[in-house]
Amino acid sequence: MNKRKVTLAASAAVVVTGAAGLSLLAMPAGAGQPPSLPSIDAETLVQQVMTSKPGAFGGTVEVDNKLGLPAIAEIPQLADGKHSARIWTDGNGKVRLALPNGQSEQTIVDDGRTTWSWNSADNEVTKSEHQADKPDRPEAKDERKAADPASAAKEIVGLTKEFSEITVDGTARVANRAAYELVLTPKASEKTLVREVRIAVDSELKMPLRVAVLTNGTAEPAATVGFREINVGPQDSKLFEFTPPAGAEVTTPEAKEQRGDKPEAGLEQALQGENPQIFGTGWDTVVGARIPAEAMTQVPAEAQGLVDRFTKKVSGGWGSGKLFTTKVATILIADDGRVVAGAVPEQVLFDTIGQVK
Repeated sequence: MNKRKVTLAASAAVVVTGAAGLSLLAMPAGAGQPPSLPSIDAETLVQQVMTSKPGAFGGTVEVDNKLGLPAIAEIPQLADGKHSARIWTDGNGKVRLALPNGQSEQTIVDDGRTTWSWNSADNEVTKSEHQADKPDRPEAKDERKAADPASAAKEIVGLTKEFSEITVDGTARVANRAAYELVLTPKASEKTLVREVRIAVDSELKMPLRVAVLTNGTAEPAATVGFREINVGPQDSKLFEFTPPAGAEVTTPEAKEQRGDKPEAGLEQALQGENPQIFGTGWDTVVGARIPAEAMTQVPAEAQGLVDRFTKKVSGGWGSGKLFTTKVATILIADDGRVVAGAVPEQVLFDTIGQVK
């Protein structure tokens, strides 16, 4: 398969896994006896999550997904099964991620001025200079959230706290550190597949160590992501430096868009969630997008086969298309290119897709 088809197939997989990033929510099983900690109220703990600024640390994050998701070459941590990732930060914006993928590894380094992404499988490096007037690449955000419970927790709390009953449910031990268990339960009026989200907050660092999603009708967590080990303190400064390996092909996101057909760039943009249309609020939020008609005709057989394998055909007053469901998210792909996704039952998507422009 050539590079263009690989990229398109990966983009199709992004739709199937939910462009809203809902598959990043998870909870690992606890370890050891729950620690004894002073009592704390839920409002204070929420404020700590929202305002915490973790300092320098390095650690290993474990992911165990049970969502029914296919593998994505660029972010294997989203696929079903057990995975691991490593993360380091200097506490001032510099970050390094290592995402193993079989015999290869995806390495992302942000040195404060440039974000580098290196795939050892094809020895290709993407170089993205920081620009104040341009947002981060959506895939870069996904990579960070997939390996950083603190980033995921802050986003979840910010989006849902007004639509949730919030409590503190005891304590837990994560990566041998004492933590409080913050629980967000969707209010009864919310139409969502999620029963509750649990966030373990480090009692000393005030930093989320794991994020959890439990869904309606199941006793076990839908997936897991949390620190297995964490080393708090200054990290080796060389970790935040990157020099392209010998023989590596170095390109930029703009150059990658220009070197292929324009429909391909449009397809990736639609599927990866740039300029999304947002419907509803809180847990009922639905993310919508429209894949350009010309891009729909460019999807290769490999990508189409992936979509067909993990979806079922549906139709209604809105038209016809394919529906993909996981324990925490539902995605509807209409035949005319409209796409909607959310942590909601399928009927909510059927009622919403007519609003996509």
